[in-house]
Amino acid sequence: MSPRSASVLARLGWVALWGTSGCTGHHAAPAEVRPGLLPALVTPAAPPAVDVAIVDHTVDPCKDFYRYACGGWLASTPIPPDRPAWSRSFSEINERNLVRLRDILDADAAGAPPGDVDARKLGDFYDTCMDEAKAETASAKTLGDRMRPLEVLSRWPSLTTPDARPVLARLVAELQLAGADTLFAFGSQQDFRDASQVIGAADQGGLGLPDRDYYLKTDPRSVELREAYRAHLARMFVLAGTAAAEAGQRADVVLAIETSLARASMSPADRRDPNRVHHRIDRAGLERLAPNFDWDAYFRLLGHPEIRDVNVMVPDFFEVLNGTLSTTRPADLQSYLLWHLLAASAPALGHAFVEEIFGFRSRNLSGETQLLPRWKRCLAAVDQGMGQALGRPFVAATFGPEGKARAEKLVTMIEGAFQTTLRQLAWMDAPTRKQALEKLDLVYNQIGYPARWRNYDALFIGRQSDLQNRMNAAAFEMERDLGKIGNPVDRSDWDMPPQMVNAYYDPSKNEMVFPAGILQPPFFGRLGPPALDDGGIGVVMGHELTHGFDDEGRKFDGHGNLRDWWTPAVAKAFEDRVACVVAQFDAYPVARDLHVDGRLTAGENIADQGGLRLAYAVFRAQTPDSGTGQDGLTPDQRFFIAFAQAWCTNRREPYARMLATIDPHAPPENRVNGSVANIEPFERAFSCRAGAPMAPVHRCRVW
Repeated sequence: MSPRSASVLARLGWVALWGTSGCTGHHAAPAEVRPGLLPALVTPAAPPAVDVAIVDHTVDPCKDFYRYACGGWLASTPIPPDRPAWSRSFSEINERNLVRLRDILDADAAGAPPGDVDARKLGDFYDTCMDEAKAETASAKTLGDRMRPLEVLSRWPSLTTPDARPVLARLVAELQLAGADTLFAFGSQQDFRDASQVIGAADQGGLGLPDRDYYLKTDPRSVELREAYRAHLARMFVLAGTAAAEAGQRADVVLAIETSLARASMSPADRRDPNRVHHRIDRAGLERLAPNFDWDAYFRLLGHPEIRDVNVMVPDFFEVLNGTLSTTRPADLQSYLLWHLLAASAPALGHAFVEEIFGFRSRNLSGETQLLPRWKRCLAAVDQGMGQALGRPFVAATFGPEGKARAEKLVTMIEGAFQTTLRQLAWMDAPTRKQALEKLDLVYNQIGYPARWRNYDALFIGRQSDLQNRMNAAAFEMERDLGKIGNPVDRSDWDMPPQMVNAYYDPSKNEMVFPAGILQPPFFGRLGPPALDDGGIGVVMGHELTHGFDDEGRKFDGHGNLRDWWTPAVAKAFEDRVACVVAQFDAYPVARDLHVDGRLTAGENIADQGGLRLAYAVFRAQTPDSGTGQDGLTPDQRFFIAFAQAWCTNRREPYARMLATIDPHAPPENRVNGSVANIEPFERAFSCRAGAPMAPVHRCRVW
């Protein structure tokens, strides 16, 4: 998936699923294992790639392969009370990784090795967060210090007052630097039309609910959720010191402002077309688009007054934002900004704030019944703030050179299989095929850890206020991101820390990044049978490679430029195949009144099927057809079961409903069944009759 999509989901407390990486290139050495660290790394046992004990033989694999492969696990594995979902692969790998990371942080908090500045900062960050008393005192003081400057907005009757606009711009910039999502988003981006340039990117934002539709839908469930959100806003204002009567009024104001921004926001499905979110203009054009916001003051406060070229991703949003600023009282904007400060700060505050945020989210969006233990919440905060510093010792303890070499070899074979596919496609003409092969040859792969580790010298972390540490980390990250603008593209820069159980393809860099965090069993065994890796991490690698040629990635060339390199007839043939996939997934239900969004999930569905085909081709090339093994399975059956069992997942209904709105991935059962139903070798492996649900007469195939 794209890093931008992953960041949206991570903001909601969910780690996005899928990714991959590659091989070639130079890499930095991982850090040395810290003395005394390894003996403490006692982690839960890893499940096997194929577990015949969880196969449900009462289910016909040709009717519902997901239930066949995962039925025993689904029936016997409850969702932990502090989780919205639990999967056999991602969740269990993540849980094992968390234990390793906790040992690192415990050791650093107890006393970092002499001279290891990053380890000291990690220990200070984690230890301060773990001190609950400081959340009620020092973090509360930090919040108060941040709230006071907002009071200045009540001085003016409107933003037409010359002094008011620069003050608002300064406050917005300060809050964004502190990690609050206010009014809009701003950061760096490779120029879609010239990937050698890094420019600014202004995007829609400023919402407290997960997506625009939460504000706009009129069905009873949506109306009820908005009322719950309004009540939540009021309670948060009361916790921050607002009188109850005024808190309700402030909640109404915030909901009204966010609703106006939501109406102007582009839907997640529409945003998947890069042409619709590319509108490069200069600074003067930005100022003409939204003159009621003082852009000079904003960029000056960010420390980057030199920024000139900006991609305004959704121009309509900024036009509406401009009107909202002209019609909204500064005092109401104060309420809006205060809410987003509270929302960003709450995880680091006292018990009442934490419980209020959790209560609203769990009741209405995710469904957990318990809060995560404090150590996991603090670990997540450190991971978000200093991810690469934490990842360095993790990589040293978990990812050896033999694993890296094996992963590099496998991704090379996956790329070879895709090259064969491109050469054999009947619907692709010679000119398009030539450029597709050139793009494939230019894919840049990074495996395990970045070529250059991030430098955190400029980040101050103390042992007083957890909230201040988090705000410092957010400001450090925003400054690091803005510092890319106007400079050459940095190939060593990763959008995920190496311990994350995920991976991604970036179309602007034409690169795959495969962190060490996902190179773990059951996806990747390092020392186990290669065929099982093919059905696990091999599918992931093929998935990410296919993203370079899905309905979004295909619009970028091998150098990362948004360019139409397809002949019209081939482009039409591609779109017809994509339409088949969209219709297939549109038919899958999520709940009684909700279906999968085929347009939103098209890229991931294309990548799932492409990845499975590529991994199967590699598997077939290196696996003898040796008949039924001791477990009663043929090699092909074992391959497909390894793929399906990586997706065994139980999810709570509120969480499934939320993801159906914002997540570009289909539910796990649809990803499995929807993929194998389009793969001819699956039909042969399980002797399915033609026309069975997993062996339809008419299949969808893009790659």
